[in-house]
Amino acid sequence: MNYRHIYHAGNFADVLKHAVLARLVRYQQNKDKAFRVLDTHAGIGVYDLSSEEAQKTGEWVDGIGRLMEAELPANVAEILEPYLGAVRDLNPKGGIKLYPGSPKLARMLFRPQDRLSAMELHPEDHNRLHNLFEGDYQVRVTELDGWLALGAHLPPKEKRGIVLVDPPFEESDEYERLVSGLANAYRRFSGGTYCLWYPIKKGAPIKAFHDELQALEIPKMLCAELSIKSDRETTGLTGSGLIVVNPPFTLKDELHALLPVLKTILAQDRFASQRAFWLRGEEAGSRDDD
Repeated sequence: MNYRHIYHAGNFADVLKHAVLARLVRYQQNKDKAFRVLDTHAGIGVYDLSSEEAQKTGEWVDGIGRLMEAELPANVAEILEPYLGAVRDLNPKGGIKLYPGSPKLARMLFRPQDRLSAMELHPEDHNRLHNLFEGDYQVRVTELDGWLALGAHLPPKEKRGIVLVDPPFEESDEYERLVSGLANAYRRFSGGTYCLWYPIKKGAPIKAFHDELQALEIPKMLCAELSIKSDRETTGLTGSGLIVVNPPFTLKDELHALLPVLKTILAQDRFASQRAFWLRGEEAGSRDDD
């Protein structure tokens, strides 16, 4: 309950997460049928990067700040267009003052038939999120522990959707909760696309986490990771990863193009790295590492 994303909004981890989320939304829209995004840890929706909190860390400067100023290869610019287009639309006068969190980003990309269920437990953040979307018939904001939503709000009535699970990792067992939460959700909604975010830092149990996910025997799980620096001299966040269950068939190739470019733009030392590989399905174990 103490975590506040405003200190980290727009950082390198948000860049990866939101770039992929935007691709998942666009892929769902290849069909006319409606779908729902379930955002389990939604935050406040829009972040003021000029605020005292955001300025205190300045993490966005080396995240979305770098990316917006970078010259991108044409294929990568196309992949990033839904995401970066939303950032630009939120800042019509230029620059980057406002940054869309995941619920706002998804909503900005919606068609009239698409829907959002946004869960936020922090009372103040819930109120801000509720006020942001008040009167919007395509959005339902609920003050609820996001982990409970994986049972209570699945499957969606649309029978199509994206489930974004982006916990604050305040507790030591959050990796385990991701695994158990996915197992519970998948039993209820096996056809959904799941996007699970996790931090990478010194001592993080990444291999054990991956092993536990593989043991679920869910047919298709794609992993993408981006690290911007070495973890040798810091205990803080040095990288982040995404697990995408039931990914679009195009996503692996898009990550193969996108991740090396993000690594180059966002790297903070020579130990920056990226990889994308199948945890299960397709060519499980094959990797694109650098």
